Amino acid sequence: MIDGIIPLWKEAGVTSHDCVARARRLLKTKKVGHSGTLDPSVTGVLPLCIGKATKAVDYLHEAPKAYEGVITLGRATTTEDANGETVEALAVETAPAKQRIEEALQALSGSVTQVPPMFSAVKVRGRKLYEYAREGIEVERPVREACIYDFRLLEMDDAPRGGEFSFKIRVSCSKGTYVRTLAVDAGKKLGYPAHLQQLIRTASGGFEPEHTSTWEELEALVAAGRPEKAVYPVDWAVAHLPAITVSEETAEQISHGRVLPAAWFSEQTMAVKAESGKPLAVYTAHPAKPGIFKPKTMLL
Repeated sequence: MIDGIIPLWKEAGVTSHDCVARARRLLKTKKVGHSGTLDPSVTGVLPLCIGKATKAVDYLHEAPKAYEGVITLGRATTTEDANGETVEALAVETAPAKQRIEEALQALSGSVTQVPPMFSAVKVRGRKLYEYAREGIEVERPVREACIYDFRLLEMDDAPRGGEFSFKIRVSCSKGTYVRTLAVDAGKKLGYPAHLQQLIRTASGGFEPEHTSTWEELEALVAAGRPEKAVYPVDWAVAHLPAITVSEETAEQISHGRVLPAAWFSEQTMAVKAESGKPLAVYTAHPAKPGIFKPKTMLL
């Protein structure tokens, strides 16, 4: 039985749920979960939690993510990416100056408020938004807060082509960020309708492309009886959390659910590790007992 994280390189044309289902079949276990949905057209890093590691999937999801993509000015679409139908167009006659693009991206850095695209998996009244969108039904969407840690220009076209102008960006952001919506907002800052032409997730939960396995590589490892070669320990899921280290005696007590004094903790939620560095659990303040922290998630 595998317990750990497999960072998968997701290909275009499949959903994140498809990847989970395929992993369940390949690894012969139902205990598989992913740490953040990627749109079908998006490629890149998709960590899969296997076995006991599924208990830590939420922590992995909370870790920052990074993307590289292409924003195209001159046309807005129903889906905010290249797959949708055009809903607005305004030809770009003159390329925006590099400094102006950089200023627009900088203005969208920090804390931002976003409204999820209609073509997204966010649920409203028990149904996913894209289900409403496919039926042509517009519903009120929840406002979400996100944090853009870094949003920068990498490359830009020399000149507009066919009334459109594209530039490549890199963004580092919190969970729940809609990069498609960032592309649309960047266009608004520059005075044009816009959409996200292309997107690759380059980092998630501390994993980068060099850590990932393709389906072909993973299938070959399973066939050879060595799937563990693609597996990383659950430590990665909580690596971004502040942590304390406890003695081996306390570590043994934690395995039985021991509560700990609040004085040991400097944050409301922290990982607790053994002297070996192995994460034991995630602790949080006890809701009913002041001065006490209790296990929120056991990682043993």
